[in-house]
Amino acid sequence: MSNTSAPASVAVTQERKVVTAIPGPKSQEMHKRRAEVVPPGVGAALPVYIENAYGSIVQDVDGNQFIDFATGIGVTTIGHANDAVVAAVAEAAAHFTHVCFTVTPYEGYVKVAELLAKHTPGNHAKRTMLCNSGAEAVENAVKIARKYTRKNGVAVLDHAYHGRTNLTMSMNFKNAPYATGFGPTAPSIFRAPSSYPFRDGLSGAEAAKRTITYLEKIVGAEDLAVVFAEPIQGEGGFIVPADGYLPAIQEWCTKNNVVFVADEVQAGMARTGAYFASEGFGFVPDLVTIAKGVGGGMPIAAVTGRAEIMDASHPGGLGGTFGGNPVSCAAAIAIFSEIEKDNLLDEAKRVEKTLGGGLKKLQEKYPVIGEVRGKGAMLAIELVHPGTKDPNAEAVTKIVAFGAQHGLLLLSAGTYGNVLRFLPSVKTSDALLEDALGVLDEALASL
Repeated sequence: MSNTSAPASVAVTQERKVVTAIPGPKSQEMHKRRAEVVPPGVGAALPVYIENAYGSIVQDVDGNQFIDFATGIGVTTIGHANDAVVAAVAEAAAHFTHVCFTVTPYEGYVKVAELLAKHTPGNHAKRTMLCNSGAEAVENAVKIARKYTRKNGVAVLDHAYHGRTNLTMSMNFKNAPYATGFGPTAPSIFRAPSSYPFRDGLSGAEAAKRTITYLEKIVGAEDLAVVFAEPIQGEGGFIVPADGYLPAIQEWCTKNNVVFVADEVQAGMARTGAYFASEGFGFVPDLVTIAKGVGGGMPIAAVTGRAEIMDASHPGGLGGTFGGNPVSCAAAIAIFSEIEKDNLLDEAKRVEKTLGGGLKKLQEKYPVIGEVRGKGAMLAIELVHPGTKDPNAEAVTKIVAFGAQHGLLLLSAGTYGNVLRFLPSVKTSDALLEDALGVLDEALASL
């Protein structure tokens, strides 16, 4: 690699640049090596091999630079190789890399728990357990809810995504590709209808009534331990529920001794213009699952929730060897500091204004865009066949490929594969956002 001696901040200019075919010759050679040792089940959305990344740009081994609208699937929310995060990681690693918090604890874990207690919704007493990934956080939230309620049932919503472990793949709305051939799936999982305003046309009250009717008549509250909801659904297509929907579900859960979990793995940590997306919908979840953006690229996740619920688990029932790794905790503490220091909640709103405004202008120009939706730096467009609401997955595939060839890294999403989701860093400059919009304009015109 040509830039191993220079930090990413020196090697990567904040500009889009395409200097070879995509993928370039070095990436193609590395992909051949990959095929010899990595199974095809571990996919690659774009087989360009990254050498450096800084800010809002990723640079591959061939020198191509991409505006990053993927951010590791919503992980590098405050930018790649953020200077404060890198410094915190280096300092922590110099002290110790691992001792296991459940053997000999350390302050970093406690500090992360204090920050999450402060910044998650609600003023009630809270507890936090740390783990390694979003799926692991979801699994622990199920365990905690079952222990507290002494009930078994788990309800999830249509279009939900919660992970790839056995339990979480069983909770996903889509079987393919996450659970295909990997069964048997976990029992006691129930799928309730959700709120999808673009497709169901229901108000929040109407959608909540439909969900609650299902929970009462099909599932039954007597053996329902927990309801999971992504405040803004991620893999399902960045679906924003109708106003009033989530507060109504929370109210029903509280009345029926059912734990309500906000899965904020993708939407949380400043991405939507608030620390957690739940704040924008006017409800306070019992538990919050947290990952991705909280570590700035370091593996760390959390379950934060009401003290009485979290305290129901017996000593030794929660934890794990690497949960709350000290180096990852240092990164998370730096993330919170950077959000406050650089006023990144407002920066997410700036991204929404610039990128969201540009997407709405493109919608006026191209009838293939059925809806523009999202909050902050978590935005999407749903593509349809013009004049209908029929999903247009083919257009998404073409635009993602066009973007790759022109230095813009994009992700698809949605139950029907017809959603383009945009997850830029909240620090992405207006100039880069406008440049990306120009590429999208060309891509849409090429259809």
